[in-house]
Amino acid sequence: MRNRKIFNIIIITLLAGLFLVFISSMFTGSVKIPFKEIFRILTGGEAGKYSWGIIILQSRLPQAITAMFAGAALAVSGLMLQTIFKNPLAGPSILGIEAGASLGVALVMLFLGGTIGGSMINVTLTGYMAIVTGAIIGAALVLGIIIFFSTLVRSNIMLLIIGIMLSYITSSIISLLNYFASAEGVFSYTIWGMGNFTNVSMTQIPLFCGLISIGLGISVILVKPLNALLLGDFYAKNLGVKVSRVRCLLLVSTGILTAVTTAFCGPVSFIGLAVPHIARLIIGSSNHKILLPVTILTGSFMALICNLISTMHTKAGMIPLNAITPIFGVPVILYVIISQKKFQN
Repeated sequence: MRNRKIFNIIIITLLAGLFLVFISSMFTGSVKIPFKEIFRILTGGEAGKYSWGIIILQSRLPQAITAMFAGAALAVSGLMLQTIFKNPLAGPSILGIEAGASLGVALVMLFLGGTIGGSMINVTLTGYMAIVTGAIIGAALVLGIIIFFSTLVRSNIMLLIIGIMLSYITSSIISLLNYFASAEGVFSYTIWGMGNFTNVSMTQIPLFCGLISIGLGISVILVKPLNALLLGDFYAKNLGVKVSRVRCLLLVSTGILTAVTTAFCGPVSFIGLAVPHIARLIIGSSNHKILLPVTILTGSFMALICNLISTMHTKAGMIPLNAITPIFGVPVILYVIISQKKFQN
């Protein structure tokens, strides 16, 4: 962007919006808690009611933090994939990593009865930790396959097709598991597939945020190579960019961000696909040096907005997250498609 002041105004506005939505998340829920009590709890004071402290510190606060980091992770994944594949419709699910995580969860829920381990490895994981472990293992296996093929295939388009084929295979296996599973197992897997930010406890927040921070850190390192790749692989090579190494690092970063988010939050749709385009529209530039921070903040903001809507009290309980994200994401994608068509004409 030409005007640095405008960029600073955008960053300040996004930070202010993020702060307001974050605070609003502390008020939203079936239990109404006074503002003074929320402020006292967040500043380390003792709540007027014991239950209020539990609700804020063990439910609403970790949920808001999870939404912020998950939104940033998915948005950055989408940005990097759209750049490397030069495809505006590329997203975190495009390489099959998200599908791999879903397959891991399906195996745990529908085939292993919600348990990983046993007497052979002297470790048994049950419940939510088994689901998270299964998701990470499934995503890691698909990521390993993708990285292996990236050493054999030099074309980004071919690598994209391989990722799509892996998604089809994993989806097919999941369908078979659903067919032979019990009704209870299918229901549990369906609920997980709707996505939510409520499953990360306060004790798990350091692990969740730490892993995502690693993925975001790698993306920051890739800012200059990504800018070079915007002009094409040949030009990037002439500038000294090792395209194969950058592609491998990008796959690792995207794999970490997608796998961790899917493992803890389920397959959250459209944030990774739509947010990078929203960020580009906001700043009017494809320079990753300024696009990356705006994408991170916009992703966190959008995820918090979706979380805020999903936690609004209704008679049926919480609204599924993946019932909300398409409302924001689909119009953006349609606008991008129409804009691309006009440009081509």
